[in-house]
Amino acid sequence: MKLMIASDLHGSAYYCEKLLNAFCSEKADRLIFLGDVLYHGPRNDLPKGYAPKEVISMLNAIADRIICVRGNCDGEVDDMVLDFPVLAEYAIIYTDDLDGRIIFATHGHHYNAQNLPKLKKGDILLHGHTHVPCFEEHNGVIVTNPGSVSIPKNGSEHSYMILDGGELVRKSLDGAILETHKIA
Repeated sequence: MKLMIASDLHGSAYYCEKLLNAFCSEKADRLIFLGDVLYHGPRNDLPKGYAPKEVISMLNAIADRIICVRGNCDGEVDDMVLDFPVLAEYAIIYTDDLDGRIIFATHGHHYNAQNLPKLKKGDILLHGHTHVPCFEEHNGVIVTNPGSVSIPKNGSEHSYMILDGGELVRKSLDGAILETHKIA
């Protein structure tokens, strides 16, 4: 199963369109969204093309292909307007590509490299929140962050990740490969 992983859209219709174009180009089976879907939050400037109502329409069109977890900027009102659940603190994902290991997907404001959930060696913690991409190992757990779709920080690019066949690839929104990691 080919998974696209993205985080921190913060209501940008401009970057949502780019992400969904990449989703179609990648021919991914599912979009794993790591939170902060519609609202920009009080600490962020408005992202380019901030239009949450347009984002709602675009994402609802593929609601049956989205697995989403709650970000620190997501709330009950988001759950009322989106056609996919957004209030789960985490999702546990199993895929045949990972030899029995699990993916623990969360936003990152609770569980992260400094506060790992109870995972086995080799399992994967996916999180967003920092807007900074990473791929690290902590206590045998792979910790990775795709960066932000709309408001990247620390000089990183607008990016997402693809998990396919035991390989994790971070790409810019135009599809350029930024880094690749074998994980299976």
